[in-house]
Amino acid sequence: MSPEPVRRRLLVVEDDPVINQALSDRLVAEGYDVVRAWDGPGAVAVFGEQAPDLVVLDVMLPGYDGHEVCRRIQAERPVPVIMLTARAEEADVLVGLGVGADDYVTKPFRMRELVARISALLRRVERAGELAGRRPLELGELRIDQAGRRVWRAGEELHLTPTEFDLLACLAAEPGAVVGRDRLMAQVWGWPGATGTRTVDSHVKGLRAKIGADLVRTVHGVGYALDVEAVR
Repeated sequence: MSPEPVRRRLLVVEDDPVINQALSDRLVAEGYDVVRAWDGPGAVAVFGEQAPDLVVLDVMLPGYDGHEVCRRIQAERPVPVIMLTARAEEADVLVGLGVGADDYVTKPFRMRELVARISALLRRVERAGELAGRRPLELGELRIDQAGRRVWRAGEELHLTPTEFDLLACLAAEPGAVVGRDRLMAQVWGWPGATGTRTVDSHVKGLRAKIGADLVRTVHGVGYALDVEAVR
């Protein structure tokens, strides 16, 4: 008899009671355990008490906003975070990436799309167990531990979100080779056939801010490459 699949616990943080309830009901129907919060302080408290596997987090919250909530929970324990926002300006997205968000969904959103993004993000995090036997990848002063999902440059550990780590690992698998945006969307986000230029570009900016702008080379109109000359 096969073991029961592990039920992942999600924290939904949304101050609009209608959206909070609808989203929670849909996620329960999808097979997740769901815990909820309606404001910033409550979100941090529930996170500490319930140890969720992923957080769906509204940006505009009473108490303190979603960016502050994200910063606080990531300081406590790294966790995948999807932010819900009424605005998707690049500056807002970069602020979210800077405090540890992995993905952004703009309101109004389709439930099906949000569920698909949650599933894809959880799958990416679970890949760590599949890489347990791999040796760390050494590229000059850059060291990537795929099993532990840790990165160092020149001996200093860099703290990446799950998406940033997967983006770097994808580029590092073929150092110097150009990886197109469509391929990054398929391999990193798990959305084959999707067009996500803005999503990819925003996350590359966040990655560059942490590992150094010199390491990721832009090939305009195509994609990105890990600059092997820069990491020597």
